[in-house]
Amino acid sequence: MTAHRIPLNYFAMSFGLAGLAGTWVTAGREGHVPSAVGDALLALAALVWLVTVGLYLRYALSERGRLVADLTDGIAGPFMSLAVITPMPLAAQGVAPHAPTAGKVLVDVFLALTVLLGGWFTGQWIYGPLDIDQLHPGYFLPTTAGGLIASASAAAVGQRRLAEAMLGLGLVCWLILGSMILARLMFRPPLPLPLTPTLAIEVAPAAVASLAYFSLDGDRIDVFAALLAGYGVLMVLAQLRLLPLFLRLKFTPSTWAFTFSWASVGTATLHWVDRGRPAGHLVWTGLVLAAVTALVGGIAVRTAVALLRRQL
Repeated sequence: MTAHRIPLNYFAMSFGLAGLAGTWVTAGREGHVPSAVGDALLALAALVWLVTVGLYLRYALSERGRLVADLTDGIAGPFMSLAVITPMPLAAQGVAPHAPTAGKVLVDVFLALTVLLGGWFTGQWIYGPLDIDQLHPGYFLPTTAGGLIASASAAAVGQRRLAEAMLGLGLVCWLILGSMILARLMFRPPLPLPLTPTLAIEVAPAAVASLAYFSLDGDRIDVFAALLAGYGVLMVLAQLRLLPLFLRLKFTPSTWAFTFSWASVGTATLHWVDRGRPAGHLVWTGLVLAAVTALVGGIAVRTAVALLRRQL
């Protein structure tokens, strides 16, 4: 029996849930919400990741050449990296606090896989024919997101030097890929509709870099944190101009591109609110949590409905 096709962007589901979990874990550490909520979301993200990996392997191994075809796909290929990136924050936030050694081992294993896969993709993009119009913000995932999330995860389990190296990997790849992706978005034809949700990923690098830096620097607000925040604010405001385009989109699995991106912005915002303690900071914390939860929860519910109707 032929296995059902599992598109690579399905891995964005567990990734988005992990992002939402990170927002609640951050709020829980400050005592604003019960920590059990974050733990439950981490467990849910892990379950979705396990199911997706199992279904994908069943599909990919059912016919020779499928795995290689997905890895070399110029459009969908970068989403493969989410399969090895997602377990890092799950291990750092969900396993390490209860079983430090196990959490550290899991972070190290998936960090190594992330770097190896990121290196492979970088070589593939150099070696293989790549049309500039194939570039989309999903190309941030293997190296920029992978490096920055690896940095935050390594710092969380006490591996500072490794975290510093991963921060460098993520930042340099962000600078290089970011310029190429923005040039493609500005000067070439618009992205195809199925890829339009990936435009939301543009808000993620500054936010995820901020989270990695906070993990290394003890949540201290300094000049580098402010530099990251400045660019992050610009990209968030740029999304307002894209709202008419986003509102015309129909729901597809690629809609999950909005989830981790905005969850990371929400989590970075919580760090700033908790450190700055502006007037009404508890209200701001509640609003951020509500907005991120509504976004990710709404997309999750819509996905469940599509799944039940066999429309996913």
